[in-house]
Amino acid sequence: MTTSVFPKDFLWGGATAANQFEGAWNVDGKGPSCSDMLSGGTHTTPRRITRTNEQGVHYPSHEAIDFYHRYKEDIKLFAEMGFKTFRLSINWSRIFPTGMEQEPNEAGLQFYDDVFDELKKYNIEPLVTISHYELPFGLTQEYNGWAGREVIEHFTRYAETLFTRYQNKVKYWLTFNEINCGTAEFGAYLALGILHKDTKDFLHQVDEPAVRFQALHHQFVASARAVQIGHKINPDFKIGCMIAYMTTYPYTCNPEDILLAQEYNNIRNNYCGDIQVRGEYPYYAKRFLKEHNIELDIRDGDLEDIKAGTVDYYTFSYYMSNCVSTDPKLENTSGNINGGVKNPYLQASDWGWQIDPKGLRYSLNEIYGRYGIPMMVVENGLGAFDTVEADGSINDSYRIDYLKEHIEQMGEAIKDGVELWGYTPWGCIDLVSASTGEMEKRYGFIYVDKDNQGKGTLDRKKKASFFWYKDVIESNGENL
Repeated sequence: MTTSVFPKDFLWGGATAANQFEGAWNVDGKGPSCSDMLSGGTHTTPRRITRTNEQGVHYPSHEAIDFYHRYKEDIKLFAEMGFKTFRLSINWSRIFPTGMEQEPNEAGLQFYDDVFDELKKYNIEPLVTISHYELPFGLTQEYNGWAGREVIEHFTRYAETLFTRYQNKVKYWLTFNEINCGTAEFGAYLALGILHKDTKDFLHQVDEPAVRFQALHHQFVASARAVQIGHKINPDFKIGCMIAYMTTYPYTCNPEDILLAQEYNNIRNNYCGDIQVRGEYPYYAKRFLKEHNIELDIRDGDLEDIKAGTVDYYTFSYYMSNCVSTDPKLENTSGNINGGVKNPYLQASDWGWQIDPKGLRYSLNEIYGRYGIPMMVVENGLGAFDTVEADGSINDSYRIDYLKEHIEQMGEAIKDGVELWGYTPWGCIDLVSASTGEMEKRYGFIYVDKDNQGKGTLDRKKKASFFWYKDVIESNGENL
Protein backbone atom coordinates (compact mmCIF):
# COMPACT_ATOMS: atom_id res chain seq x y z
CA MET A 1 0.00 0.00 0.00
CA THR A 2 1.82 3.09 -1.23
CA THR A 3 -1.06 5.49 -0.58
CA SER A 4 -3.25 5.30 2.49
CA VAL A 5 -6.85 4.35 1.78
CA PHE A 6 -7.89 4.86 5.40
CA PRO A 7 -10.12 7.87 6.14
CA LYS A 8 -8.24 10.82 7.66
CA ASP A 9 -10.29 10.55 10.88
CA PHE A 10 -9.83 6.77 11.14
CA LEU A 11 -9.87 5.59 14.77
CA TRP A 12 -6.63 3.67 15.32
CA GLY A 13 -6.22 2.30 18.83
CA GLY A 14 -6.24 -0.79 20.99
CA ALA A 15 -8.66 -2.93 22.99
CA THR A 16 -8.88 -4.36 26.51
CA ALA A 17 -11.44 -5.68 28.99
CA ALA A 18 -11.73 -4.65 32.63
CA ASN A 19 -11.80 -8.18 34.02
CA GLN A 20 -8.62 -9.10 32.12
CA PHE A 21 -6.39 -6.13 32.94
CA GLU A 22 -7.88 -3.92 35.66
CA GLY A 23 -7.23 -5.98 38.79
CA ALA A 24 -8.20 -4.46 42.18
CA TRP A 25 -11.02 -7.00 42.25
CA ASN A 26 -12.21 -6.14 45.77
CA VAL A 27 -10.92 -2.57 46.12
CA ASP A 28 -13.03 0.56 46.79
CA GLY A 29 -16.31 -1.30 47.13
CA LYS A 30 -16.09 -3.54 44.08
CA GLY A 31 -17.95 -6.85 44.33
CA PRO A 32 -16.98 -10.18 42.73
CA SER A 33 -17.79 -10.77 39.07
CA CYS A 34 -18.17 -14.10 37.28
CA SER A 35 -14.61 -13.70 36.01
CA ASP A 36 -13.34 -13.28 39.58
CA MET A 37 -14.52 -16.83 40.33
CA LEU A 38 -12.42 -18.38 37.54
CA SER A 39 -9.13 -20.01 38.52
CA GLY A 40 -6.04 -19.89 36.36
CA GLY A 41 -5.54 -22.48 33.64
CA THR A 42 -3.59 -23.20 30.48
CA HIS A 43 -4.45 -24.22 26.93
CA THR A 44 -4.29 -27.84 28.16
CA THR A 45 -5.75 -27.43 31.68
CA PRO A 46 -9.24 -25.87 31.90
CA ARG A 47 -10.06 -23.06 34.31
CA ARG A 48 -12.19 -24.06 37.29
CA ILE A 49 -15.37 -22.21 38.26
CA THR A 50 -15.55 -21.92 42.06
CA ARG A 51 -18.62 -20.84 44.03
CA THR A 52 -16.43 -19.21 46.67
CA ASN A 53 -12.87 -17.91 46.55
CA GLU A 54 -10.68 -20.79 47.68
CA GLN A 55 -7.48 -20.39 49.69
CA GLY A 56 -4.30 -21.08 47.76
CA VAL A 57 -5.99 -20.90 44.35
CA HIS A 58 -4.71 -18.43 41.75
CA TYR A 59 -7.46 -16.20 40.33
CA PRO A 60 -5.86 -14.23 37.46
CA SER A 61 -8.44 -11.44 37.36
CA HIS A 62 -7.85 -10.47 41.00
CA GLU A 63 -4.69 -8.56 40.19
CA ALA A 64 -4.53 -8.98 36.40
CA ILE A 65 -2.01 -6.30 35.32
CA ASP A 66 -3.26 -3.73 37.85
CA PHE A 67 -4.43 -1.06 35.41
CA TYR A 68 -6.52 0.20 38.33
CA HIS A 69 -3.41 1.60 39.99
CA ARG A 70 -1.31 2.12 36.84
CA TYR A 71 -3.79 3.67 34.42
CA LYS A 72 -1.82 6.90 34.04
CA GLU A 73 1.34 5.03 33.10
CA ASP A 74 -0.51 2.81 30.61
CA ILE A 75 -2.51 5.60 28.98
CA LYS A 76 0.69 7.58 28.54
CA LEU A 77 2.14 4.62 26.64
CA PHE A 78 -1.00 4.39 24.48
CA ALA A 79 -0.65 8.10 23.75
CA GLU A 80 3.00 7.61 22.79
CA MET A 81 1.85 5.09 20.17
CA GLY A 82 -0.58 7.73 18.91
CA PHE A 83 -3.87 6.06 19.82
CA LYS A 84 -6.92 7.90 18.53
CA THR A 85 -9.23 5.63 20.50
CA PHE A 86 -8.99 3.18 23.37
CA ARG A 87 -11.52 0.40 23.81
CA LEU A 88 -12.11 -0.49 27.46
CA SER A 89 -14.97 -1.92 29.45
CA ILE A 90 -16.61 -0.93 32.69
CA ASN A 91 -16.49 -3.47 35.52
CA TRP A 92 -20.21 -3.77 36.31
CA SER A 93 -19.55 -4.95 39.88
CA ARG A 94 -17.36 -1.89 40.47
CA ILE A 95 -20.48 0.24 39.96
CA PHE A 96 -23.12 -2.13 41.43
CA PRO A 97 -21.24 -4.66 43.60
CA THR A 98 -23.92 -7.39 43.53
CA GLY A 99 -25.72 -6.01 40.48
CA MET A 100 -28.88 -5.54 42.53
CA GLU A 101 -28.22 -2.28 44.38
CA GLN A 102 -30.49 0.68 43.69
CA GLU A 103 -27.69 3.22 44.10
CA PRO A 104 -24.26 3.01 42.44
CA ASN A 105 -20.88 2.86 44.15
CA GLU A 106 -19.43 6.37 43.88
CA ALA A 107 -15.82 5.21 44.18
CA GLY A 108 -16.27 3.01 41.12
CA LEU A 109 -17.85 5.80 39.10
CA GLN A 110 -15.05 8.18 40.09
CA PHE A 111 -12.39 5.74 38.90
CA TYR A 112 -13.79 5.78 35.36
CA ASP A 113 -14.16 9.56 35.52
CA ASP A 114 -10.43 9.69 36.23
CA VAL A 115 -9.63 7.28 33.39
CA PHE A 116 -11.73 9.24 30.88
CA ASP A 117 -10.14 12.51 32.01
CA GLU A 118 -6.69 10.99 31.51
CA LEU A 119 -7.65 9.83 28.01
CA LYS A 120 -8.97 13.29 27.17
CA LYS A 121 -5.64 14.78 28.22
CA TYR A 122 -4.09 12.96 25.26
CA ASN A 123 -7.07 13.42 22.90
CA ILE A 124 -7.85 9.69 22.98
CA GLU A 125 -11.53 8.87 22.34
CA PRO A 126 -12.89 6.21 24.72
CA LEU A 127 -14.81 3.32 23.16
CA VAL A 128 -16.69 1.76 26.07
CA THR A 129 -18.14 -1.74 26.35
CA ILE A 130 -20.86 -1.72 28.98
CA SER A 131 -20.73 -5.47 29.68
CA HIS A 132 -17.64 -7.52 28.78
CA TYR A 133 -17.63 -10.88 30.57
CA GLU A 134 -17.96 -9.43 34.07
CA LEU A 135 -21.53 -10.03 35.19
CA PRO A 136 -21.71 -9.44 38.96
CA PHE A 137 -21.53 -12.87 40.58
CA GLY A 138 -24.43 -11.84 42.79
CA LEU A 139 -26.70 -11.98 39.74
CA THR A 140 -25.51 -15.50 38.97
CA GLN A 141 -26.24 -16.57 42.54
CA GLU A 142 -29.65 -14.89 42.63
CA TYR A 143 -31.02 -15.43 39.12
CA ASN A 144 -28.66 -17.87 37.37
CA GLY A 145 -27.33 -14.89 35.44
CA TRP A 146 -29.15 -13.80 32.31
CA ALA A 147 -31.42 -16.84 32.55
CA GLY A 148 -33.39 -14.64 34.94
CA ARG A 149 -35.54 -12.00 33.30
CA GLU A 150 -34.98 -9.76 36.33
CA VAL A 151 -31.45 -9.05 35.13
CA ILE A 152 -32.85 -6.91 32.29
CA GLU A 153 -33.94 -4.29 34.82
CA HIS A 154 -30.63 -4.41 36.68
CA PHE A 155 -28.72 -3.96 33.42
CA THR A 156 -30.81 -1.03 32.22
CA ARG A 157 -30.30 0.71 35.57
CA TYR A 158 -26.57 0.13 35.21
CA ALA A 159 -26.50 1.37 31.59
CA GLU A 160 -28.56 4.46 32.43
CA THR A 161 -26.18 5.23 35.28
CA LEU A 162 -23.21 5.13 32.90
CA PHE A 163 -24.93 7.10 30.14
CA THR A 164 -25.94 9.81 32.59
CA ARG A 165 -22.62 10.06 34.40
CA TYR A 166 -20.39 10.03 31.30
CA GLN A 167 -22.68 11.71 28.77
CA ASN A 168 -20.08 14.41 28.10
CA LYS A 169 -17.03 12.14 28.23
CA VAL A 170 -17.95 9.11 26.10
CA LYS A 171 -19.45 9.11 22.62
CA TYR A 172 -18.93 5.52 21.43
CA TRP A 173 -20.60 2.68 23.34
CA LEU A 174 -21.06 -1.07 22.89
CA THR A 175 -23.77 -2.85 24.86
CA PHE A 176 -22.45 -6.45 25.12
CA ASN A 177 -19.11 -7.91 24.16
CA GLU A 178 -19.29 -10.85 21.72
CA ILE A 179 -22.98 -11.34 22.47
CA ASN A 180 -23.14 -14.26 20.03
CA CYS A 181 -20.94 -16.35 22.32
CA GLY A 182 -24.25 -17.11 24.01
CA THR A 183 -25.13 -19.28 21.00
CA ALA A 184 -22.30 -21.67 21.99
CA GLU A 185 -21.94 -23.92 25.04
CA PHE A 186 -18.67 -22.14 25.83
CA GLY A 187 -20.50 -18.87 26.44
CA ALA A 188 -22.99 -20.04 29.05
CA TYR A 189 -20.95 -18.88 32.05
CA LEU A 190 -18.66 -16.23 30.61
CA ALA A 191 -21.16 -14.36 28.44
CA LEU A 192 -24.43 -15.18 30.20
CA GLY A 193 -23.49 -15.88 33.83
CA ILE A 194 -25.30 -19.23 33.74
CA LEU A 195 -23.89 -21.72 36.24
CA HIS A 196 -25.41 -25.22 36.34
CA LYS A 197 -25.09 -26.96 39.71
CA ASP A 198 -23.06 -29.81 38.15
CA THR A 199 -20.65 -27.61 36.20
CA LYS A 200 -17.10 -27.84 37.54
CA ASP A 201 -14.85 -26.24 34.94
CA PHE A 202 -14.93 -23.76 32.12
CA LEU A 203 -14.56 -26.20 29.21
CA HIS A 204 -16.98 -28.84 30.46
CA GLN A 205 -20.11 -26.92 31.36
CA VAL A 206 -23.43 -28.69 31.70
CA ASP A 207 -25.32 -27.20 28.79
CA GLU A 208 -29.01 -26.41 28.56
CA PRO A 209 -29.58 -24.80 25.13
CA ALA A 210 -33.11 -23.69 26.00
CA VAL A 211 -31.80 -21.78 29.03
CA ARG A 212 -28.96 -20.26 26.98
CA PHE A 213 -31.18 -18.97 24.20
CA GLN A 214 -33.72 -17.61 26.68
CA ALA A 215 -30.87 -15.76 28.40
CA LEU A 216 -29.79 -14.40 25.01
CA HIS A 217 -33.31 -13.13 24.44
CA HIS A 218 -33.09 -11.24 27.72
CA GLN A 219 -29.82 -9.68 26.54
CA PHE A 220 -31.43 -8.61 23.26
CA VAL A 221 -34.21 -6.85 25.16
CA ALA A 222 -31.75 -5.28 27.61
CA SER A 223 -29.48 -4.05 24.80
CA ALA A 224 -32.39 -2.55 22.88
CA ARG A 225 -33.73 -0.78 25.95
CA ALA A 226 -30.25 0.56 26.71
CA VAL A 227 -29.94 1.93 23.16
CA GLN A 228 -33.25 3.77 23.57
CA ILE A 229 -32.26 5.14 26.99
CA GLY A 230 -28.85 6.25 25.73
CA HIS A 231 -30.23 8.09 22.72
CA LYS A 232 -32.66 9.97 24.97
CA ILE A 233 -29.88 11.04 27.33
CA ASN A 234 -27.58 12.13 24.51
CA PRO A 235 -28.77 11.93 20.89
CA ASP A 236 -25.14 12.18 19.76
CA PHE A 237 -24.24 8.84 21.35
CA LYS A 238 -23.17 6.14 18.90
CA ILE A 239 -24.23 2.80 20.39
CA GLY A 240 -23.15 -0.41 18.70
CA CYS A 241 -23.22 -4.18 18.93
CA MET A 242 -20.16 -6.46 19.19
CA ILE A 243 -19.99 -9.89 17.58
CA ALA A 244 -17.31 -12.59 17.80
CA TYR A 245 -17.18 -13.18 14.07
CA MET A 246 -16.41 -16.84 13.43
CA THR A 247 -15.64 -16.86 9.72
CA THR A 248 -16.54 -20.34 8.52
CA TYR A 249 -15.92 -21.91 5.11
CA PRO A 250 -17.27 -25.18 3.73
CA TYR A 251 -14.35 -27.61 3.57
CA THR A 252 -15.35 -28.83 0.11
CA CYS A 253 -17.84 -27.97 -2.61
CA ASN A 254 -19.96 -30.93 -1.51
CA PRO A 255 -23.47 -29.43 -1.13
CA GLU A 256 -23.65 -31.03 2.34
CA ASP A 257 -20.63 -28.98 3.44
CA ILE A 258 -22.05 -25.85 1.80
CA LEU A 259 -25.34 -26.17 3.69
CA LEU A 260 -23.55 -26.96 6.96
CA ALA A 261 -21.40 -23.82 6.64
CA GLN A 262 -24.46 -21.74 5.81
CA GLU A 263 -26.31 -22.96 8.88
CA TYR A 264 -23.25 -22.45 11.08
CA ASN A 265 -22.77 -18.88 9.87
CA ASN A 266 -26.45 -18.09 10.31
CA ILE A 267 -26.62 -19.25 13.93
CA ARG A 268 -23.13 -18.35 15.16
CA ASN A 269 -22.55 -15.08 13.25
CA ASN A 270 -25.84 -13.71 11.91
CA TYR A 271 -28.47 -14.60 14.53
CA CYS A 272 -27.42 -11.92 17.03
CA GLY A 273 -26.42 -9.37 14.40
CA ASP A 274 -29.76 -9.69 12.59
CA ILE A 275 -31.66 -9.08 15.82
CA GLN A 276 -29.54 -6.14 16.99
CA VAL A 277 -29.15 -4.44 13.60
CA ARG A 278 -32.40 -5.32 11.83
CA GLY A 279 -34.53 -5.34 14.97
CA GLU A 280 -36.25 -8.69 14.56
CA TYR A 281 -35.69 -12.42 14.84
CA PRO A 282 -34.47 -13.76 11.47
CA TYR A 283 -36.51 -16.12 9.33
CA TYR A 284 -34.19 -19.09 9.96
CA ALA A 285 -34.52 -18.82 13.75
CA LYS A 286 -37.95 -20.47 13.83
CA ARG A 287 -36.75 -23.81 12.41
CA PHE A 288 -33.52 -23.81 14.40
CA LEU A 289 -35.28 -23.18 17.72
CA LYS A 290 -37.98 -25.76 16.99
CA GLU A 291 -35.48 -28.48 16.01
CA HIS A 292 -33.52 -27.84 19.22
CA ASN A 293 -36.66 -27.93 21.40
CA ILE A 294 -36.26 -24.30 22.38
CA GLU A 295 -39.45 -22.35 23.07
CA LEU A 296 -38.69 -18.76 23.98
CA ASP A 297 -40.69 -16.90 26.61
CA ILE A 298 -41.25 -13.62 24.77
CA ARG A 299 -43.25 -11.15 26.82
CA ASP A 300 -45.46 -8.27 25.69
CA GLY A 301 -43.34 -5.38 24.50
CA ASP A 302 -40.16 -7.40 23.98
CA LEU A 303 -40.30 -7.47 20.19
CA GLU A 304 -41.34 -3.82 20.07
CA ASP A 305 -38.32 -2.89 22.21
CA ILE A 306 -35.99 -4.93 20.00
CA LYS A 307 -37.38 -3.13 16.93
CA ALA A 308 -37.01 0.30 18.53
CA GLY A 309 -33.53 -0.28 19.94
CA THR A 310 -31.42 -1.16 16.92
CA VAL A 311 -27.74 -0.26 17.00
CA ASP A 312 -25.97 2.58 15.18
CA TYR A 313 -22.91 0.64 14.08
CA TYR A 314 -21.52 -2.89 14.01
CA THR A 315 -18.27 -4.02 15.62
CA PHE A 316 -16.68 -7.42 15.73
CA SER A 317 -13.67 -9.47 16.70
CA TYR A 318 -11.72 -11.34 14.05
CA TYR A 319 -8.81 -13.63 14.79
CA MET A 320 -9.06 -16.56 12.41
CA SER A 321 -11.27 -18.66 10.15
CA ASN A 322 -12.40 -22.28 10.28
CA CYS A 323 -13.80 -24.91 7.95
CA VAL A 324 -16.72 -27.25 8.57
CA SER A 325 -17.42 -30.60 6.97
CA THR A 326 -19.82 -33.50 7.23
CA ASP A 327 -16.82 -35.88 7.07
CA PRO A 328 -16.06 -36.98 10.66
CA LYS A 329 -12.62 -38.36 9.72
CA LEU A 330 -11.05 -34.97 8.96
CA GLU A 331 -8.46 -33.41 11.30
CA ASN A 332 -9.78 -30.70 13.62
CA THR A 333 -8.00 -27.65 14.99
CA SER A 334 -8.58 -25.30 17.94
CA GLY A 335 -9.77 -21.73 17.76
CA ASN A 336 -11.44 -18.70 19.27
CA ILE A 337 -14.70 -19.93 20.88
CA ASN A 338 -15.04 -22.80 18.44
CA GLY A 339 -12.58 -24.87 16.46
CA GLY A 340 -13.18 -26.57 13.17
CA VAL A 341 -11.67 -28.63 10.40
CA LYS A 342 -8.06 -27.79 9.61
CA ASN A 343 -7.62 -25.66 6.50
CA PRO A 344 -4.66 -26.99 4.47
CA TYR A 345 -4.03 -23.55 2.94
CA LEU A 346 -3.38 -21.75 6.25
CA GLN A 347 -0.65 -21.53 8.88
CA ALA A 348 -1.51 -21.50 12.60
CA SER A 349 -0.46 -19.65 15.76
CA ASP A 350 1.24 -21.18 18.83
CA TRP A 351 -2.27 -21.97 20.10
CA GLY A 352 -3.40 -23.61 16.85
CA TRP A 353 -5.51 -20.68 15.66
CA GLN A 354 -5.46 -20.56 11.86
CA ILE A 355 -4.11 -17.30 10.42
CA ASP A 356 -6.27 -15.97 7.59
CA PRO A 357 -5.84 -12.25 6.78
CA LYS A 358 -7.93 -12.47 3.61
CA GLY A 359 -10.72 -13.89 5.73
CA LEU A 360 -10.96 -10.45 7.36
CA ARG A 361 -11.60 -8.78 4.00
CA TYR A 362 -14.13 -11.48 3.18
CA SER A 363 -15.87 -10.99 6.55
CA LEU A 364 -15.97 -7.19 6.26
CA ASN A 365 -17.66 -7.52 2.89
CA GLU A 366 -20.09 -10.17 4.13
CA ILE A 367 -21.16 -8.07 7.12
CA TYR A 368 -21.35 -4.75 5.29
CA GLY A 369 -23.26 -6.34 2.43
CA ARG A 370 -25.77 -7.70 4.91
CA TYR A 371 -26.32 -4.59 7.04
CA GLY A 372 -24.87 -1.53 5.29
CA ILE A 373 -24.03 0.32 8.51
CA PRO A 374 -20.62 1.64 9.69
CA MET A 375 -18.23 -0.90 11.15
CA MET A 376 -15.20 -1.25 13.40
CA VAL A 377 -12.80 -4.14 13.90
CA VAL A 378 -12.51 -3.95 17.69
CA GLU A 379 -10.50 -7.12 18.32
CA ASN A 380 -7.79 -8.68 16.17
CA GLY A 381 -4.40 -9.98 17.16
CA LEU A 382 -1.95 -12.80 17.64
CA GLY A 383 -1.59 -14.61 20.94
CA ALA A 384 1.99 -15.86 21.14
CA PHE A 385 4.90 -16.64 23.44
CA ASP A 386 7.23 -13.63 23.65
CA THR A 387 10.90 -13.83 24.62
CA VAL A 388 12.71 -11.04 26.45
CA GLU A 389 16.28 -10.95 25.12
CA ALA A 390 19.35 -10.39 27.28
CA ASP A 391 19.38 -6.69 26.35
CA GLY A 392 15.72 -6.36 27.34
CA SER A 393 14.38 -6.15 23.80
CA ILE A 394 11.35 -8.12 22.57
CA ASN A 395 11.42 -8.75 18.85
CA ASP A 396 7.85 -9.84 18.09
CA SER A 397 8.20 -9.78 14.30
CA TYR A 398 5.56 -12.55 14.05
CA ARG A 399 2.99 -10.20 15.60
CA ILE A 400 3.96 -7.39 13.24
CA ASP A 401 3.57 -9.75 10.27
CA TYR A 402 0.14 -10.86 11.46
CA LEU A 403 -1.18 -7.33 12.04
CA LYS A 404 0.39 -5.94 8.86
CA GLU A 405 -1.36 -8.53 6.70
CA HIS A 406 -4.72 -7.91 8.40
CA ILE A 407 -4.43 -4.12 8.07
CA GLU A 408 -3.65 -4.58 4.37
CA GLN A 409 -6.85 -6.57 3.97
CA MET A 410 -8.84 -3.90 5.84
CA GLY A 411 -7.48 -1.46 3.26
CA GLU A 412 -8.69 -3.74 0.48
CA ALA A 413 -12.15 -3.89 2.09
CA ILE A 414 -12.25 -0.08 2.22
CA LYS A 415 -11.43 -0.06 -1.50
CA ASP A 416 -14.29 -2.54 -1.94
CA GLY A 417 -16.59 0.13 -0.47
CA VAL A 418 -16.90 -0.97 3.15
CA GLU A 419 -17.45 1.92 5.60
CA LEU A 420 -14.86 1.21 8.29
CA TRP A 421 -14.53 3.61 11.23
CA GLY A 422 -11.76 2.14 13.31
CA TYR A 423 -9.39 -0.62 14.34
CA THR A 424 -8.49 -1.61 17.91
CA PRO A 425 -6.18 -4.65 18.05
CA TRP A 426 -6.85 -6.92 21.01
CA GLY A 427 -4.75 -6.80 24.13
CA CYS A 428 -2.74 -3.73 23.13
CA ILE A 429 -1.01 -4.35 26.46
CA ASP A 430 -0.46 -7.92 27.69
CA LEU A 431 -3.38 -9.13 29.79
CA VAL A 432 -5.05 -12.28 31.13
CA SER A 433 -6.51 -14.68 28.56
CA ALA A 434 -10.29 -15.00 29.03
CA SER A 435 -10.49 -18.61 27.90
CA THR A 436 -7.41 -20.07 29.62
CA GLY A 437 -6.45 -17.55 32.31
CA GLU A 438 -2.88 -17.44 30.99
CA MET A 439 -0.58 -14.42 30.95
CA GLU A 440 1.97 -16.08 28.69
CA LYS A 441 -0.42 -16.04 25.74
CA ARG A 442 0.52 -12.49 24.88
CA TYR A 443 -1.10 -10.10 22.42
CA GLY A 444 0.26 -6.71 23.44
CA PHE A 445 2.49 -4.04 21.99
CA ILE A 446 3.52 -3.60 25.63
CA TYR A 447 5.03 -6.48 27.60
CA VAL A 448 3.94 -6.94 31.23
CA ASP A 449 6.28 -8.84 33.52
CA LYS A 450 3.95 -11.49 34.92
CA ASP A 451 3.70 -15.24 34.47
CA ASN A 452 0.87 -17.79 34.48
CA GLN A 453 1.21 -18.28 38.25
CA GLY A 454 0.71 -14.56 38.87
CA LYS A 455 4.35 -13.85 39.68
CA GLY A 456 6.30 -10.89 38.33
CA THR A 457 7.06 -7.21 38.80
CA LEU A 458 4.25 -5.96 36.54
CA ASP A 459 6.83 -3.70 34.90
CA ARG A 460 5.89 -2.49 31.41
CA LYS A 461 8.26 -2.87 28.46
CA LYS A 462 7.84 -1.79 24.83
CA LYS A 463 8.02 -4.52 22.22
CA ALA A 464 9.23 -4.05 18.63
CA SER A 465 5.56 -3.98 17.59
CA PHE A 466 5.08 -0.88 19.78
CA PHE A 467 7.31 1.20 17.52
CA TRP A 468 5.93 -0.40 14.37
CA TYR A 469 2.32 0.37 15.32
CA LYS A 470 3.27 3.93 16.24
CA ASP A 471 4.50 4.37 12.67
CA VAL A 472 1.36 2.77 11.26
CA ILE A 473 -0.85 5.23 13.12
CA GLU A 474 1.33 8.22 12.32
CA SER A 475 1.16 7.39 8.60
CA ASN A 476 -2.60 6.54 8.79
CA GLY A 477 -1.92 3.01 7.67
CA GLU A 478 0.44 3.90 4.84
CA ASN A 479 3.69 2.65 6.40
CA LEU A 480 3.26 -1.01 7.11
